[in-house]
Parts: sequence; C-alpha cells; structure tokens
Amino acid sequence: MEVVWAVGQVGAVWLAVVLGLIMLPSALGISLGISEAYMWVLVKTLEWATIRLQKGAKKPQPQMPRTPTANGIIERDETPMEKEIALLHRADFEFSHIFYFCRKGFEAIVEDEVTQRFSSEELLSWNLLTRTNVNFHYISLRLTVVWVIGVVVRYCFLLPLRFSLAAIGITSMIVGTTVVGQLPNGSVKNYLSEVVHLTCSRILVRALSGTIHYHNKENRPQKGGICVANHTSPIDAIILTNDGCYAMVGQVHGGLMGIIQRATVKACPHVWFERSEIKDRHLVTKRLREHVADKSKLPILIFPEGTCINNTSVMMFKKGSFEIGGTIYPVAIKYDPQFGDAFWNSSKYNIVSYLLRIMTSWAIVCNVWYLPPMVRKEDEDAVQFANRVRSAIARQGGLTELPWDGGLKRAKVKDTFKEEQQKNYSKMLVRNGSVG
Repeated sequence: MEVVWAVGQVGAVWLAVVLGLIMLPSALGISLGISEAYMWVLVKTLEWATIRLQKGAKKPQPQMPRTPTANGIIERDETPMEKEIALLHRADFEFSHIFYFCRKGFEAIVEDEVTQRFSSEELLSWNLLTRTNVNFHYISLRLTVVWVIGVVVRYCFLLPLRFSLAAIGITSMIVGTTVVGQLPNGSVKNYLSEVVHLTCSRILVRALSGTIHYHNKENRPQKGGICVANHTSPIDAIILTNDGCYAMVGQVHGGLMGIIQRATVKACPHVWFERSEIKDRHLVTKRLREHVADKSKLPILIFPEGTCINNTSVMMFKKGSFEIGGTIYPVAIKYDPQFGDAFWNSSKYNIVSYLLRIMTSWAIVCNVWYLPPMVRKEDEDAVQFANRVRSAIARQGGLTELPWDGGLKRAKVKDTFKEEQQKNYSKMLVRNGSVG
C-alpha cells in the first residue's frame, strides 16, 4: 500500500507540474520564462562544448582518418562542362579523354545533388546528440560526462514530459473537435474550432520544446487563399497552425492519424481524399477550387514538394497547387539543426522512430517567414508560377533551389531526363569538333 501511495503522490505532483506550469500557459499563449531559461542554458552548454571540441582538434590525434570537406565527400571542379570539353579537344583525340566522362559519372553516383537532400544535413560542430562527423571523436572526460548527463536528462526527464504533453494535446484535439463538430454551422462553430486547433497546436509545440520565430506577420495567409511552404517534417503543419488555422489537404489514413482526421473534419473544413480519389487529378482540383471559392473558409495549407527534404533545399513544386487559382501565400520554414534534426527520412525511419528521435532531441528551433501574397500573371503557366513561388521561398529561407522532383526519393530517374543529358553531351562534342 505504501508503494502504491508513493507512486500516486509522484504521479499527482507530475500531473500538477505538467498542467500548471506548461499546459495551461501554452494553451493561453503565455510564457512563464521556463522555455527561455532552458534555451539559455542549452545555448551556453553547446557553446562550451564547441570550444572544447576546437581546443581538442588542435591537439595531434594519432591515426585520424582524412577529414572530408565541409561541402561534401567530393571536391568538385567548378569549371563549366563546355570549357572542360573545349580544353580536352585542343589536341588530337586521346583515349584518356573518356576519363573525364567516367569521373563525372563516378561523382554523380557517389554524391549526386539529389540523393544527399534525403539524408540529414551535416553539422559543423557536435551538438551532444549524435556523432555524425569524423570530427566528433573523444576529446576529454568533462565533455563525455556532459554528454552522459544530457542523455539522462533527455531520456529520463524530457521524454516523459514531452510524451505527457503530446498525449494531452492529441486527446484534447480529438475530444474538442468532436464536441465542436456537433454544433450547427455558423460563426460560433468556426470560432470555437479555431480556438481548439490553436490551443492544441500550442500544447503540441510545447511537447517538442519548440521555439518558433515568426517574421512578417502582416503577410499571414487569409481566408480563401492557398498557403504553400517548403516541406521538411510532418511537424511543419503543427509549426504553422501554432500561429494560425488552416484547412489541411491530404490522404485519408488509418490508425491514430485516421481518428484525428475524422474528428477534425467535423469541426473544420479539411479536405481529405480516399486513396482512389487522390489519383483523380480532376477531382482533386475541383474540390480544392470549391474550397478556395468560398472566402469564408480557412486558407488551404499545401506542401507542393510532396515529400520531406532535408532543410537545406527546395525541390520542384508540383504544378497542381498552382492551377487552382486564387491568391498564393508563400511561407518559408527553416529549422536550426544545432538543437535537433527535424528532417524525416521516411525511407529510413518509420513515424514512431522519427517521433522518438524528435522527442529526445534538445529542442525544435525554427524560423518562419510569411512572404507577400502572389498571384498568377496572365502570360504565366502553372509551372512558371510554381517556379517563381519556389524561388521566393528559397531566397527567403536561405535554401538551395533544385529543379528535381522530390519523387526521386523513391523512384528512378525518368528515361527522358537521361536522354536530355545525352543530347547535351552530344551537342557539346559536335560543337568542339570531336565528332565528324
């Protein structure tokens, strides 16, 4: 009985801390300064660890492997291909000339610019979370002790706390939207739906120890518009709904995600598609146009890349989102990898493993920029409009702009892309007099 009583007392104290110091302030949108103090201590600790690493790196290390460059595995020659081929053909043809194309092929296989966007970005300094660089070797006993303390804090304190907040936030979302969904359609229902979504999103952000900086709030998406953003993680939607409500677009899921979808759609006009419907492009476009046409409905939130990219780049935007019409509200999201890797490599980790990695990181810190609204020009097709919006997001977020389809994450390169490269090679060879 004493053991049960002691466990009950500990549980009561834990619940009081979670509810009184974290959940209620986050639900009301206020801060008690706990998160700020935590981030200050964390920043100072990481700065100290970086200094220790730099001092240790100056000491001679026996039998250390060769350190790769900060830009990647291969030191690429920045000379344009046309100039290199022109230099090759100043003299008569030699069999060694083909080694140029062999080298380019090896570079593309070892480190192409697409595949590396689907793996976690490399850190310049160890963040006391994981060793993902050969520079992160044993330095000192003090640094190792700090790392061990960090493991204990993250797994024995932060993980249970975050799990408790996440469970409260998800449960509140399901219960709240279900209750609001029973009300008749009208302004009262819309208001309460937005309150529920904002409140639960704030709790879920606290469950991630989220520190989010929103810029240019005067450009926030308005009702009847379409919000498009670069995509790094499933939590992108939570990051954005922490500052405003959106109508989500996506495929119907099963399990816990399906329960959340069925509950939220009762209170908010989200657009969920069955697996058979998502393949019908015309049906998807029709339903989205109907939503946008109603200026009283929340702005639609769409991630046009269609997959998660590793927080360093913006890849091709699918044109479907830009054929609907209406005003586009671009949003750029950039995470700080020093405190935790928000990228979800879905081909390597399932959603449970990913959430465990997120909840055992130090924090989720990111910047969100609301860009000025954009509309399609008269002489612009959907692809050109999508590229213009993508360029604006990439510039604001400091991201690399790539023309490749994010679908290459799971699919092979199309034959048409290969043929296009072959044609470019042949044109350069002919122009430089090596053929004919």
